[in-house]
Amino acid sequence: MSKEEIEQEETQEEQISEIDQMREQVRIQDDKYTRLLAESENRTKRMQKEKQELMRFAVQNAISELLPVLDNFEGALGFKDQMSDETRNWAMGFEMILSQLKEIVSGHGFKPFHAEGLFDPHLHEALEIEESEEHPDGTIIKEFQRGYKCGERIVIPARVKVSKKPIKEKEEEKEQENE
Repeated sequence: MSKEEIEQEETQEEQISEIDQMREQVRIQDDKYTRLLAESENRTKRMQKEKQELMRFAVQNAISELLPVLDNFEGALGFKDQMSDETRNWAMGFEMILSQLKEIVSGHGFKPFHAEGLFDPHLHEALEIEESEEHPDGTIIKEFQRGYKCGERIVIPARVKVSKKPIKEKEEEKEQENE
């Protein structure tokens, strides 16, 4: 092989090496671009999801503030039988408005629930405790205000009166257990 051929071969090898290096750089840049594009798409999706969650919670908070007002409105309309005929006609119109409001509330996933059975601190708020021999310990005796759920989340706990065994009975039971 002549010197020229050797130089030509070395030049070709250098060019091939440069081409390989450039291909590797292109592959690295392409990989970076693909990752950045995926990160950007994920960020956009995450931001859209967070925006939807914020909107949902804002609506839920606004509605949850109106729920006691709806209950009071419904309670006030409960006295329509004691009203005059003219006032009763007005009350019928207000009942229609109340039913529309209830549809809106239920359309956003809010469901009322009534308190019954045993007291559960996750579902109920005890406003009163009454000693009672008639009811087992921890039984809900009276519901002052119904509770509301949105999905599985308790928005407003039911407000209740709970029974409690009289102190004398508890002491007698302890004495019997100790004997």
